[in-house]
Amino acid sequence: MEVECKVPMNVSDHTEADQPTTMRGKPSSKLTAVMLAVILCLATAAAALLFFNSHAKHPEVHEDSFHLKLRQIANVRAAIHLGGEFNTSLKDSIQWMAEVDQYHSQGGLKLDNNEIVIPRNGLYFVYSQASFAVSCSGDSTANSMVHLSHTVQRWSSSYGTSDNKVYRNILHSVRTACQRAESSEQDGSGHWYSAVYMGAVFNLRRGDRLRTVMDKNMLEQLEDDPGKTFFGVFAL
Repeated sequence: MEVECKVPMNVSDHTEADQPTTMRGKPSSKLTAVMLAVILCLATAAAALLFFNSHAKHPEVHEDSFHLKLRQIANVRAAIHLGGEFNTSLKDSIQWMAEVDQYHSQGGLKLDNNEIVIPRNGLYFVYSQASFAVSCSGDSTANSMVHLSHTVQRWSSSYGTSDNKVYRNILHSVRTACQRAESSEQDGSGHWYSAVYMGAVFNLRRGDRLRTVMDKNMLEQLEDDPGKTFFGVFAL
């Protein structure tokens, strides 16, 4: 790095002997200005040298700022909300969908092989709802009742088993439909509409997988209109 300083100097042709006696022995105003200019030039050069040396010796300062911005972008709160529908190729589970209508995923939570994969250790709220349109008989006996069930299961390496088929229930709910009551939800065609909702907080680990399980007979009566059947997780 080169810092060029130009100091204009106007040297008079008159010698000290030519100057009046009263001016001899006193510092010249022009000489003082030249000295100040030299000092300012040297100070500017020293400041520039220190600036460039500090940036050359500490490039990690700028890298840290860059990585901090990346971390701030990556630290978006993890959340996923999926919509469900009946799929004849699935025998015991709802078909879950992401990136459709209001369904979304962010922060590392993703849908893989119809299962939600946890991106990092932490506390998560897990929730799900399944809605049904159930056909009921005309009588009010116990045989006319329909039991609706919905289950969320978890697979985790923390279970200490190498068997990837081992899933454990973490949410399970059962509701009985076709019960006669004054506030019944039966329509004119004899169908009963009912929803099973469940949710709770869990301490999950990175790589854990969550899935839902449901009886095939119930899957055929699933209501898959938007907002009726869903599955989701968000980090706390």
